[in-house]
Amino acid sequence: MNELHTNETGGIVVGTAGHIDHGKTSLVRALTGIDTDRLQEEKRRGISIDLGFAHLTLPDGRRISFIDVPGHERFVRNMLAGAGGMEAVLLVVAADESVKPQTREHFDICRLLGIQDGIIVLTKADLASSDQIAVTAEDVRKLCAGSFLENAPIIAVSAVTGAGLTELKQELSKVARGKLTRDTGGFARLPLDRSFSLKGFGTVVTGTLWSGALRAGQTVHIEPAKIEARIRGLQVHGSPVETAHAGQRTAVNLIGVEPAEIRRGFVLTHGEGLEVTHTVDASVEWLSESHIPLLREEFLFHIGTAEVKAGLKILERQAGSLRALARLRFDEPVLALPGDRFVLRRPSPPLTVAGGFVVDAFPPLRLNRARTVLRLHNLAHPDPGQRIQLLVEEQNPGRALPDLVRTTGRPASDLRAVIAANPSLVFVETAQRVVSKTWLEEQRKKLVTWLAVFHAKNPSAPGAPIGQARLGLDSALAHFVFEKFPPVRVQGDLIALAQHRAELSSEEALALQKIEQAFRKAGYTPPAAAEVLKNAGTDSKVARTLLESLIKNQKLVRVSEDLVFHADVIAHIRKSLSIHKGRRFSVPEFKEWTQISRKYAIPLLEYLDHQRVTRREGDARIVL
Repeated sequence: MNELHTNETGGIVVGTAGHIDHGKTSLVRALTGIDTDRLQEEKRRGISIDLGFAHLTLPDGRRISFIDVPGHERFVRNMLAGAGGMEAVLLVVAADESVKPQTREHFDICRLLGIQDGIIVLTKADLASSDQIAVTAEDVRKLCAGSFLENAPIIAVSAVTGAGLTELKQELSKVARGKLTRDTGGFARLPLDRSFSLKGFGTVVTGTLWSGALRAGQTVHIEPAKIEARIRGLQVHGSPVETAHAGQRTAVNLIGVEPAEIRRGFVLTHGEGLEVTHTVDASVEWLSESHIPLLREEFLFHIGTAEVKAGLKILERQAGSLRALARLRFDEPVLALPGDRFVLRRPSPPLTVAGGFVVDAFPPLRLNRARTVLRLHNLAHPDPGQRIQLLVEEQNPGRALPDLVRTTGRPASDLRAVIAANPSLVFVETAQRVVSKTWLEEQRKKLVTWLAVFHAKNPSAPGAPIGQARLGLDSALAHFVFEKFPPVRVQGDLIALAQHRAELSSEEALALQKIEQAFRKAGYTPPAAAEVLKNAGTDSKVARTLLESLIKNQKLVRVSEDLVFHADVIAHIRKSLSIHKGRRFSVPEFKEWTQISRKYAIPLLEYLDHQRVTRREGDARIVL
């Protein structure tokens, strides 16, 4: 089941958000002492262009990983690559300028991504009067009304004088305190935001670990490039660790891949069974009625650190709401799982217009719209047990376990536990498949009905061939349907209703007698089965069934595919051999004892070997 990881010192990934030149980078530098502007162009132009990273250990020991994002509208795509890893946000607003366009867009992005916690920071307090600070605070409160930041603390700070920084650290500690325990079960997923080569180490990739855990020495996969590599080492906050857990900014030193093979947007995972997709069905929240397309429209789809082009088609509008169900088709493959949050932007002019979460990463493509919408309503908010049950019950015969891994994004071990706890589901171990108990009951009803019809048409047959009674199921599933089901009886490769007894007509009874007598009289030189059946005096199909019934009832013994002896002959041979127990003998000696020709002796001896009456050793045999 899911593993819970507790970080004794606490920790959280906090991102900045806000308009260009409102002091995000200066704030992080004042808190951490780290300049997150690492590019020469950033230093030359005095603005953040790409993501920056820093970390801080608070006085109480809790650790904060900061993702500093660019505020310029031209670099919103870079901001989005960092926002997907944030667990809380510092909404930064310059006290002397108040709310600006990128303040609004960054705030909308954080809300659409489902970020649930944060602090409002009014920067450049040293440049603003108390009245200006009060007005800016009121403007931000209006912006955040009804959102996750509605009741967030507002702290005025100055990166120059240090005013407010102590209070801000106290509030950061409170935010981090709520993130002490995380679910680290399931597959590790690390959306990559950087890849580079470090002298003496080789390839290094970084990102915020969304789920699971990574361990040194593990073999990992990088999707969608389908690259396999091995973890040489891990770092968290610049320190080597053996294990990195969900919620940590993580640097991974890889063996077996070059930095040029990796780009931002790829995902590192250790899981076997996850697959990329080109189509998802999703729940979408639009920022404005005017943004909702009437026809299929192209958008930029941002998930994790990835940006891909996507065609969107509305499936259902919720009346009086900005929410809708939609299908998105991607130009490039994406690793997406149910519940993953995303943001949609119009490419030209660039504008954030919507966000939402993935409902199904592998939707059936041939359902009509009404059935698709109903299905999505059912899948939108169920717990894992309900989701698995819905997925299993919508297909016959159920779902293969690897398919459930692919569609839920949960490891097989987690799924087994959820299935075992659901009284409506059954896991078929031999078929590695999950079926519903309703389906199992229906199959058993069909089997009983089919067998009743078969027995009515073939009253003399002791049972039906199992191959016919499978009713289209593979052998593993069919066996599961048959086993532990009292109304039916399985004998060898025949199946019958438990109460069925073969009823022979007078003609069939006479034929049965003729067949048995033919083999009894033949003794040690049995006739060809085809010849006996031809002379049985009944239909060839019926005669074949009668022969098989004699074999099932042990009146006759099939020694090889084309050789049948009467059971009395085999019994006599066994008795004759028993007096020679432990003796080594040759084929000629066996022929002499039994007066059987070599034509029958060899297959008969092979049969006796199989029955452990004799054991072959080279050209001789020993009586056991």
